[in-house]
Amino acid sequence: MLTLDASYGEGGGQILRTALSLAVALRIHVALTRIRARRPKPGLQPQHLTVVRALSAIAGAEVTGDKLDSTELTFSPRALSGGGYRFDVGAVKGSAGSVSLLFQALLLPLALAGTASRLTLIGGTHVPWSPPVHYLTKIYLPALRRIGVDAELTLRRWGWYPKGGGEIEAAITPSRGWSGLNCEAPSASPAITGISAVSRLPPSIAERQRRRALERLDMRGLVADIALLEDASALGPGTCLFLAATGAVSLAGFSALGRRGLTAEAVADEATLPLLAYLKSRAAVDDHLADQLVPFLALARERSLFTCPTLSPHLKTVAWVVRQFLPARIELKEGSPPRVLITPRGA
Repeated sequence: MLTLDASYGEGGGQILRTALSLAVALRIHVALTRIRARRPKPGLQPQHLTVVRALSAIAGAEVTGDKLDSTELTFSPRALSGGGYRFDVGAVKGSAGSVSLLFQALLLPLALAGTASRLTLIGGTHVPWSPPVHYLTKIYLPALRRIGVDAELTLRRWGWYPKGGGEIEAAITPSRGWSGLNCEAPSASPAITGISAVSRLPPSIAERQRRRALERLDMRGLVADIALLEDASALGPGTCLFLAATGAVSLAGFSALGRRGLTAEAVADEATLPLLAYLKSRAAVDDHLADQLVPFLALARERSLFTCPTLSPHLKTVAWVVRQFLPARIELKEGSPPRVLITPRGA
């Protein structure tokens, strides 16, 4: 059994998700210790426990330690099975835990299953500390399609913190292998698009978010197409601005969520300023996509190379986890911008 110290590096739930996802895909028995040991609330929280139980369901795994606040876990997958699954993050304990993070954990192994899968996931679709569903549909999945991962995702209902209750549906068609990815120099003029949305709040908030973002971008000579959604279907109130920069090479997404005490203009700045910093960096992909690509590219047939704005703690942590499971060579090279080179075994 492979044993990992889950407090390594960034030390959050990402180690758990990446490790168990790879364990299911590769049929490796794994033990995790010190899970989220340095967090204010150590151990498994509802969203993490849902990931454990969902991955256990698709792999017929034997699991110990799968309970709230547990800091130790053993996970022994048997056989990976595609098919239809429904998972509710709020079923463990009323929670707006992220469906995006749950989907990412399930996608890698199910993309290698013997049969197609359909998922219904219920919980938070646009919540703090997680990529919003729009990031998955506009950035994450398009990037993976470039290497041969075949998945579609549909947002059925928005889910904001703290009520949650959002719903997404996903269809995953397995493939026999993935190609490498070459994203070194960014697109010369990536298209900037986005959405400014509100649920159960005055439509003027979405309009102000959009207006401020367009003003910020115009000051840099940039044109954007930002759609308005003034009544997003949801159980509770919420507001979001999501921006994407996409091109033949470039793939990057940035978002911000409204909260009490934060003006619509401040929400817009929280999404727009990181987008401008990304464009200035001359990187091909954003920092979040960089670490999300690593497990897939380590399993590809060919060598991959991409640039990102920084070598983030999340990226370094994911690279460490992947190295524990696979003989792939993952090189993180400082530079302007930094480069990530991934050479799978035999490539």
